[in-house]
Amino acid sequence: MGHRRRASVIIATYNSADLLSETLRQLARQTIPTDDFEVIVGDDGSTDHTAEVVRSYADLLHIKYFFQEDQGFRVASARNGAARMAVGALLVILDTGSMVGPEFLAAHLAAHEGGESRRAVVGPSYGYNPDVPMVGVDELLAQMPPELVVERYRHLPEFQDVRQPYFVGCDMDLRKRSIPWQAFWTGNCSIRMDDFRRVGAFEERFQGWGGEDMELGFRLHRAGLTIELATEAWAVVAPHDRDHKANFDELFANMRLFLSKFPEPAVEMGLAVMVEKGEFWQWEPMYLELLDWQQRARGLSVSDEIADALMDVPDGEAVTIIGCGGELPASLTGATVVDFDHELLERAVRSGDHSGYHALGLATTLSDDSAGTVVITSRMAGLWATWGPEILAEAGRIGRRTISYASPVTAPAHSQEIHFEGRAA
Repeated sequence: MGHRRRASVIIATYNSADLLSETLRQLARQTIPTDDFEVIVGDDGSTDHTAEVVRSYADLLHIKYFFQEDQGFRVASARNGAARMAVGALLVILDTGSMVGPEFLAAHLAAHEGGESRRAVVGPSYGYNPDVPMVGVDELLAQMPPELVVERYRHLPEFQDVRQPYFVGCDMDLRKRSIPWQAFWTGNCSIRMDDFRRVGAFEERFQGWGGEDMELGFRLHRAGLTIELATEAWAVVAPHDRDHKANFDELFANMRLFLSKFPEPAVEMGLAVMVEKGEFWQWEPMYLELLDWQQRARGLSVSDEIADALMDVPDGEAVTIIGCGGELPASLTGATVVDFDHELLERAVRSGDHSGYHALGLATTLSDDSAGTVVITSRMAGLWATWGPEILAEAGRIGRRTISYASPVTAPAHSQEIHFEGRAA
């Protein structure tokens, strides 16, 4: 295993040798002893002089190099390869181009000390705001060290991390968030190595930009870790070219993979928020809306509604119920049932007669045309103002006909039948 160190910094890179050199130069300025940490560069198939840059820092850092063949954007695999070489107790993940101050590693280490809970730590990334980038950050970094840049400009909105409003909205305490892994981005974060390995490291099926970090954060959170913000463990992101449209297309594809691994409402809503609404930062408030409605609708039985809908369904036709609740009529046999309340769903499928899916009905894992009729119950009413068109569209993908009892009121008096023209009979 070699010498045990307090921290291992892994940096994924691709054809960014000069930017990598600047990142390494900042890591060589740390206040903690050089023997307390190591740096491992995970190279995703670079064809420039990245390897030479790594070798040039051998006298300044304990540095290692992992290389994998270029088979497309495989940052998850590159990070895992670097992490397998690590011997540090704490894994610090940094992007190429993230410039840090001398106290960077000391701040990450301090963030994991004390308290009874195990945690994953997020550090701010100043200068990272793709929507409204601050002009001149590269010139500032050329003129002064990162800590002076942060000291002078940290209060400028255009210089702050794009997540700053999200951080401020929970008083800088991500433990107050319902889905804190939404902000777990691997441009600057840290995890104890044993926790990283215990949850299975990065999912290497993620290819392309984005999503692999949130999915890791999701698994860490599910494993019992808190996700916390360490404001002093900051980095400054040096400007570099980005293809935002291509990045977000890849993120959407990766979110579908995320959902296939964890088909449940929080992930399903994230995909829908990004793809259908284009409002990433509305994910948390919309999820809180779901949790609130889940409690309010806990006692709402829709068994009679389902029985009423079945009167118009031919015998033997495949039926899917969205918003099934915990009680199903005896007349419903062999159905596919969906509900956002996991406890009620478990009750509904206890007999073993039905297939159950814990989902909201926005982007389920059900197949196209898997049902003849889809029934949307009034259990979806409290979410209809926000998600009605998306739920109807998903119902139309799943089945040939939709019977909906949902509306912005809790107990609609009648159903609405919707036929999808041109679909196979």
